[in-house]
Amino acid sequence: MWSYVKRYLHFAVIAALFMVGEVSMDLIQPRLMSRIVDEGVLGVANNGVADPHVILTVGITMIALVLFGGFCGSMNNVFVHMAGQNIGNEIRKDCFRRIMTFSFPQIDTFGTGSLVTRVTNDITQVQNFVTQFVRGMIRTTLLMGGSIFFLFRLNHQFGKIVLCAFPFILGCMLFCLIKANPLLSKLQAQLDQINAILQEDISGIRIIKACVREGYEKVRFGKANNALIRTQLQVLVIFAFMNPVMNALMNGVVVLILLRGSVQVGQHMTTPGVIMAAITYTTQMLNGILMLVMLFQNISKGVASWKRVREVLNSRSEQKDGYFDGETAVHGKVEFRDVSFAFPGTGQTVLKHINLTIQPGETIAIMGATGCGKTALVGLIPRFYDVTDGTVLIDDVNVQDYPQKGLRDKIAIALQKSELFSTSIGENISWGAPGASDGKICASACIAQADGFIRTTPKGYETPVAERGMSLSGGQKQRISIARAVLKSAEILIFDDSTSALDLKTEAELYAALREAKPESTKIIVAQRISSVRNADKIVVLNNGSIEACGTHTELIRSCKTYQDIYHSQIGEEGEHRE
Repeated sequence: MWSYVKRYLHFAVIAALFMVGEVSMDLIQPRLMSRIVDEGVLGVANNGVADPHVILTVGITMIALVLFGGFCGSMNNVFVHMAGQNIGNEIRKDCFRRIMTFSFPQIDTFGTGSLVTRVTNDITQVQNFVTQFVRGMIRTTLLMGGSIFFLFRLNHQFGKIVLCAFPFILGCMLFCLIKANPLLSKLQAQLDQINAILQEDISGIRIIKACVREGYEKVRFGKANNALIRTQLQVLVIFAFMNPVMNALMNGVVVLILLRGSVQVGQHMTTPGVIMAAITYTTQMLNGILMLVMLFQNISKGVASWKRVREVLNSRSEQKDGYFDGETAVHGKVEFRDVSFAFPGTGQTVLKHINLTIQPGETIAIMGATGCGKTALVGLIPRFYDVTDGTVLIDDVNVQDYPQKGLRDKIAIALQKSELFSTSIGENISWGAPGASDGKICASACIAQADGFIRTTPKGYETPVAERGMSLSGGQKQRISIARAVLKSAEILIFDDSTSALDLKTEAELYAALREAKPESTKIIVAQRISSVRNADKIVVLNNGSIEACGTHTELIRSCKTYQDIYHSQIGEEGEHRE
């Protein structure tokens, strides 16, 4: 954390100096009040005659010191928050940058809900830890140390009484903190679970309502929330026990001071004003101890949160960049050499000994039953995951030898689940090529068969898209995603079942426009419908993670049993469409 704190250390130092000023004013007050009582009210030094002049002058001095202390306190708040807010801002930005470098397996390991909690709640806790440490630790240390120092100056016996109570006070604090610390980490993990449920349910609210599962999700969220509350209550009970014990100890100290003070007053060894000042210093010290308790509670939360944030900051992408930056002899060639793949942590092989070569400019279709590994296969091309065995090559270069940016610049992808952002339609399309002209955006939309419906929207390409594209139909979202991929000047175009929501006529027009506009690009189409793939140069049929057959539509109709089954299951539907 020091690497962040030192950037704004000057704010923390200035805040500390102002805190010294504020606490100093608080420590001076009891001594001045004792003068008002002894000299102004009781007239101890004037044969019992009150002195209003002392009350006035010392009172004005006290008011002036209080105002100065208030100014120091305000300035301390300003600078301590400048330090804390800036440190939190830097940590949050660095966390987000780090997350953007994570591989898919790393994101799966952390979990989306956990990452959201770490970047929001945990960093807020760390930010509060910094501000409260700078403000609270200095204040409590000075207040406690100063109170004991002035107590000893007032009366050594009063100071010794307070020191005797210290071991009991510290023992109570340590006991409660040791009990509470494990619960604080558990608390953050339970908050992760709540955020994960919230994200799942808000993202899937339509299917929840369609399946009438609102009641089930309420119960699931309620259970997670109840677990969180139970843990929070355990923590609160621990600290609720501590406060009365601490108050009892300190009140006992006050009673002992009063008893000893009454004896000393009778022996003319002290004055009522000194006893009053001693009680005030004891009360200040009690407040300092209670603040220290709360401070340690917040520090414990901050440290637990910092450990979780540090896990993100210290994580390095498992996929190391390669160093190849030369020119290749071919452009758009894809080759799988004896590739096998299993998703990390599952141990279940999804792809087995895949050997496939796709030549530049070819259109290759990939078909197969659900779960046969189609998406996993195309996900290896942009290196979303690394192969378990074998090699994937782009333009005769291992994908692991490319820098990730250089590799993905060669590839454009449109996914079945269209990811859209809360901005305009035009800006969503331009994600494929930032800074593209309006003409190119319109041209790519025309190829994707999206221009027609876009122009019917209230503001055309400037029409805002609702969160997650909720203002658009499934087919409209897919066409915008395809336009985004087409806009990108890429050697390889991957359509991962990205036309599943389009009708057959629109899909046919899209592929015809794509062949005409991008004849030199290699096109890889993952699809479930025969109509989507029958015009491809080659069709690859996957079965249980292996290539069962590869050929043209005509060849596979004659030789591949799986392809024949798919064809016969769909021919009735397609025949009806043609009629």
